[in-house]
Amino acid sequence: MSQATRTESPKEQNGTVPKSNGNSNGNSNGKVEQPKLRPRHVSGGVEEILDPFCDPEHPQKISFHDVTSAAFLIRGGVERTPCPKSTSSDLYGMELFLKKDFLQYTGSFKERGARYALLSLTDEQKRTGVISASLGNHAQALCYHGWKLNIPVTVVMPKAAPIMKIQKCRNYKARVIVDGNDMGEAKSLAMRMSQDEGLLYVNGYDHPHIMAGQGTIGLEILEQVPEPDAVVVPVGGGGLIAGIATAVKALSPKTKIIGVESEKCASFTRAMENKGPIHTPIKNTLADGLAVPKVGYNAYATAMPLIDRMVVVKEEWIAVAILRLVEEEKCVVEGAGGAGLAAILAGHLDELKGKKVVVLLCGGNIDTTVFGRCLERGLAAVGRLVKFNVEISDRPGGINDLCNLLVRIGVSIKDIMHERAWLRDIYTVEVKVVCETVDWSHSLQLKNELKKFYSKVEFSDVPLALSNAPES
Repeated sequence: MSQATRTESPKEQNGTVPKSNGNSNGNSNGKVEQPKLRPRHVSGGVEEILDPFCDPEHPQKISFHDVTSAAFLIRGGVERTPCPKSTSSDLYGMELFLKKDFLQYTGSFKERGARYALLSLTDEQKRTGVISASLGNHAQALCYHGWKLNIPVTVVMPKAAPIMKIQKCRNYKARVIVDGNDMGEAKSLAMRMSQDEGLLYVNGYDHPHIMAGQGTIGLEILEQVPEPDAVVVPVGGGGLIAGIATAVKALSPKTKIIGVESEKCASFTRAMENKGPIHTPIKNTLADGLAVPKVGYNAYATAMPLIDRMVVVKEEWIAVAILRLVEEEKCVVEGAGGAGLAAILAGHLDELKGKKVVVLLCGGNIDTTVFGRCLERGLAAVGRLVKFNVEISDRPGGINDLCNLLVRIGVSIKDIMHERAWLRDIYTVEVKVVCETVDWSHSLQLKNELKKFYSKVEFSDVPLALSNAPES
């Protein structure tokens, strides 16, 4: 059965544990009582408020019982999302199934944990309400289900949060406060408000009920795809993989749990190296939903004994995965949602060839402009979008001849411009062309054909997804 232990109740300020009748949620009704927020002084004399449900000195592990309790409570309130076999299974060399949890009403898996956390409140807490800080997906899920359950919700969103997500939270009748230059500042404000207004703070990836709710995905996966050889899960703060691993390992111990992170935010991998959560610098990433600088203490304690492998993927492969899912599966996902497939495309999981594998598509809330950039980057990464410079005659008809050559080869021109001022020969012009080809071999055919007619042709580098060998 599961290697996870039952949830430990958070310690109160005096260091004692609230009395319980054995229910892992801390009281006889299965409701979480509101522990007092404890101030903690850190370096520089700055006061930081500690979330009692996410105490680094007393991490809480969730159990299989917690996940099944969540499944019972949230049934009917969230979508039971499909997990069909990929139309490209043969191409990947494995029996690949896609768990489409981006089909939840608000576009991500976050609804499961949010609803369970809200349903587990005491009657008094339901009247008072909850608060959280989030860039988007957790905020939308909490606001939506708070609205449906008539529980007041306040979310603090940093100024960098997408306007569309801010507006959606307002549409769900929540109190939305846009403040803070980043998530750290937004969370600090939310924690102060929690203390001042008596609101329960709900961490988006480390609260025990959030993790248990996300674990219901694992139960559904095993019902839809019995005894899979592996389940591939995107990893940010760690709550998702903690919940899924707890459920899957309890019912199918031989199933491997594989986590995937972007190279721009590999906080769980660094935590494993450090033997505990550690702050990790975050760079701009396509997988902004995974950009958590420090994994949760509860999530790490729960997931670490259950994870078989962690994989770090390059950004180019995430872009390729987004492109592949649109073209082959008709699925629009965000960067975090495509991370699992990216690991397969990059060759990191070749040991799974010939086996039954489930990849979680966890979110689909991608900004429209970012989506366009992702598609272009994906096309460039696999050599279908190429750039070249060529010097041609500046006499009438020179560019026309070049365009006719491209048409003859079957290349689609995306952008074209010419340059005269910086060339030594006043009778030539340098033309810069961005074009779309069928694949990289088609691009090489174009290159060879150009060299037959023009003496100076310069192509962009070999696409990164093709030139970079997979990491071991």
